[in-house]
Amino acid sequence: MTARGRFITLEGLEGVGKTTNREYVESVLTTRGIKVLVTREPGGTDLGEQLRHLLLHASAPVSAEAELMMMAASRKQHTVDVIEPALNAGTWVLCDRYADASFAYQGGGRELGLGVVASLHALLSIDIQPDLTFLLDMPIEDGLKRMAARGKPDRIEKEALGFFERARAAYLQRAKDQPQRMKVIDASLSLDGVQQQVDNVLTAFLEGAHG
Repeated sequence: MTARGRFITLEGLEGVGKTTNREYVESVLTTRGIKVLVTREPGGTDLGEQLRHLLLHASAPVSAEAELMMMAASRKQHTVDVIEPALNAGTWVLCDRYADASFAYQGGGRELGLGVVASLHALLSIDIQPDLTFLLDMPIEDGLKRMAARGKPDRIEKEALGFFERARAAYLQRAKDQPQRMKVIDASLSLDGVQQQVDNVLTAFLEGAHG
């Protein structure tokens, strides 16, 4: 019987270095001979990618509730079509954002409340939990400066500072509530410093996974 794969996610606000560190985690896992599927949210499926485009580039206003439901629709399709089948086949899944992002962005940033986000996920049976989550965290202004250097901002990136402050607070609260799963990484350090933290957490996780 094939051992179930592990589910690892990377979370954080704009400009914290999720892509760079996702690539680093992928390289560590593949070097150890672990089969890895890399995916992202919103996205990961044809439907998810179409919803992603709407979420990030909608030309008309999108209510907070509609935004949450679009995220949840993308996530449900993603779990059914991609994440669950891969894990069942023994593949490890490495995902750029997952459910924690909705608790942070819609629950915190949009002020819908964490209970509303949790209730919707329960209603839709989105119940796959990551085995490990890296929360890349740094001062909001620094992340936004990095983001601005990348080019034209999308709909979410244009939000006011208060939105990101609430989202960051929600992220950090979830990490405080679930310390075994969510590991906070100080993303304000040099790349070497950040990846040393990631490596320490990943090494301990791998020892536990194969122990």
